[in-house]
Amino acid sequence: MRVAVVAMETPHHRDTEGRRRLERLATHLADAGHEVTVFCAQWWDGQNSRFEPEDVAYRAVTATPTEPSFCLRLPALLAGHNPDVIHALSHPPGIALAAGFGGTLARAPVAVDWFGDEPLPRSRTTGLALRWADRVTVPAQMQRTHLRERGYDGATGIVPESIDMSTVRETEPAEDIDVVYAHPLDESANVESLLLGLAELRDRDWSATVVGDGPERATYEQEVSDLRIDDRVTFVGECDRERRVSIYKGAHTFVQTAVREQFATELLWAMACGCLGIVEYQAESSAHELVEQRERAFRVTNPQEIADTIVESADHERRDIDDSFAEFDHDAVRGRYEAIYDELVAEHGLW
Repeated sequence: MRVAVVAMETPHHRDTEGRRRLERLATHLADAGHEVTVFCAQWWDGQNSRFEPEDVAYRAVTATPTEPSFCLRLPALLAGHNPDVIHALSHPPGIALAAGFGGTLARAPVAVDWFGDEPLPRSRTTGLALRWADRVTVPAQMQRTHLRERGYDGATGIVPESIDMSTVRETEPAEDIDVVYAHPLDESANVESLLLGLAELRDRDWSATVVGDGPERATYEQEVSDLRIDDRVTFVGECDRERRVSIYKGAHTFVQTAVREQFATELLWAMACGCLGIVEYQAESSAHELVEQRERAFRVTNPQEIADTIVESADHERRDIDDSFAEFDHDAVRGRYEAIYDELVAEHGLW
């Protein structure tokens, strides 16, 4: 299948979760044999408007990420490319709208992906962009609900983030620990909920590891000291994927407390590595969706419940893999996108 991915700014311009998500999709589709071209502002050196570092091709629509020029040039370039399907980033909405117009010229269906890390302005352009799309893809029910609250009643498809189960299977566990937490240590991390819960268990034997770094790390390290649990909580900083998987496979329980999480990817990795999942409900997080109807997972609402659940879950056996999460493997999730594309192409062919 010939897939055109549209993102004026890629992670090479500005690194956001939504941009990384669409770029990973382009890579996974190309790895599976699809012909993938990303239409974007130029981020590579030289005068060539086309760049092919690996299997994914990049086509420069403009030399810089300038929205008016990009919107003006994009439709004709898409029409000339003759794609089977177009998949565009939702931000900025004007680009998604231009991609929709390009889809009309190219006689190709258009999907728009909204990860949720960048707001969709309440504007006429946003409404037109969403209505022009044949499908809006989102990572979780939370984003679908937000779209419905804005009055969007078109077709949506929930496609979660993905993990590499082969990495889970092949990585050796690190040392045994009882509790692990992972998230950038920023204003949304909310590590204090976990720390307050752990402080309630001072009279018990446990160990905890905090994975991640950020501007609030010193604050949390001081809080651990103030709570007199610094001898049992280890901050390991930012870790690569292999190290994180190793830590998760050695841990018994993963606790998720961040107040904002478009998709709880680290929780997903940890549960695939056999961790029990404890999720503190947050209105701006979709993490609770991952633990619904799973035996080795619990939802809580405050630090005391975190402490109680850690104690209650201690009777559950340790595992270093949970094969039920194979449905989130890269190949399986790519297949969900392919199914959406096949459906859109089939529907489009009826006109």
